[in-house]
Amino acid sequence: MTKNKTKNQGIAPELLVPAGDLDKLKFAFEYGADAVYMGLPSFSMRSRTNEFDEKSFMEGVDLVRKLGKKFYITENIFTRNNKVEAFKKHLAYVRDEVKPDAIILADPGILELVREVYPEACVHLSVQANCLNYKAVEFWQKQGVSRVILPRELMLQEIAEIHEKVPSMELEYFVHGAICMAYSGRCLISNYLTGRDSNQGICAQSCRWKYKMYLEEELRPGEFMPVEEDEHGTYIMNSKDNCQIEYLRDLQEAGVCSFKVEGRNKTVYYLGSVTKAYRRAIDDMVAGRDFDPSLREELDKIANRGYVPGFLKGFPGSSQINLESPASKADHYFVGVVREADVLGQDDLYRVEVRNRVEVGDEIEVVEPGCEEMFKKVKIEEMIGLDKESVDVAHGGAKDIYFRLGKGLKVGGLLRGRVVVA
Repeated sequence: MTKNKTKNQGIAPELLVPAGDLDKLKFAFEYGADAVYMGLPSFSMRSRTNEFDEKSFMEGVDLVRKLGKKFYITENIFTRNNKVEAFKKHLAYVRDEVKPDAIILADPGILELVREVYPEACVHLSVQANCLNYKAVEFWQKQGVSRVILPRELMLQEIAEIHEKVPSMELEYFVHGAICMAYSGRCLISNYLTGRDSNQGICAQSCRWKYKMYLEEELRPGEFMPVEEDEHGTYIMNSKDNCQIEYLRDLQEAGVCSFKVEGRNKTVYYLGSVTKAYRRAIDDMVAGRDFDPSLREELDKIANRGYVPGFLKGFPGSSQINLESPASKADHYFVGVVREADVLGQDDLYRVEVRNRVEVGDEIEVVEPGCEEMFKKVKIEEMIGLDKESVDVAHGGAKDIYFRLGKGLKVGGLLRGRVVVA
């Protein structure tokens, strides 16, 4: 195999992944993350569905410290007046109890509060701040920011120029996940249509809805002519998903030191699968090996709206929009999670938390943490219910179904089945 030499070969960039709750945090590190970003409700851009409470959040913090990893706390909402005093108290709590490796923020006023309440904090600038050029990066560096999370709208040559002009600034970049149709996520559509403020962490994802459009001719007021698409309308703001696993070497050469995955609201299957694929890609890159195309194929097995490299290689145009449906698709589906091994004293029997319907006899794949191969193929030989009686079918939501799958599988393994197209 040809080995490509790069000026940064041997230097591993950070793999930074989302932790939406304590379980996802554990999976993130088991599957190869170097660091996670996570937040508490009311101060995070994922406040509506964030499943951390103060207790579980601190359990996560303790786990990160035991593992010797890093975590960054998200404080990236654009706050209103009525939250300023609450933010002060929250930052004091973060200073005294949490002690994160960095605070991610976007609002200059919150940066002022951090300097007032927690002056020793390391600060990373959120993608929400729309930092698009090297002069803006210079400005934020003067304010004490040590890392800038670059907007997805930037192209590769623009990233390289920022790094060239401000080489001491750390640069972080989203390499995988959903793309917001608005400028760096700064959207008001949800506010207008639902009253849910995107910039307070409660976006309704109005850009994914189906719309019907009408034209009104100037001399025929009140006569609306439909713009035809299909029977469902059109999804004119429904962006495809970001996937840059093939371009990690280019991004590192351009100066990016942290590769970020989007998706605090996604499943553990998404998190584990994506983290494992990018972990392998980074390790191959650092070792000087060529990119393995099978890693890109792995990402087709998780839910996605179709993949594009965003703006990295230029303006994407209409190819970036999925006009067919806002729903995610995949050629595999999430069967469940191996939660316990060697159950009932049998080394080929596992307790599985079932997420989707599965039957005895199904051929499935297992994605495992700390395993060299990307997945294993196994067959469900038997399933046993809580009453210790055999069952033929298990349905999503079943938490204690025992699967006979063969010996040697690991706790934390993710089971998936192939989608059969009729």
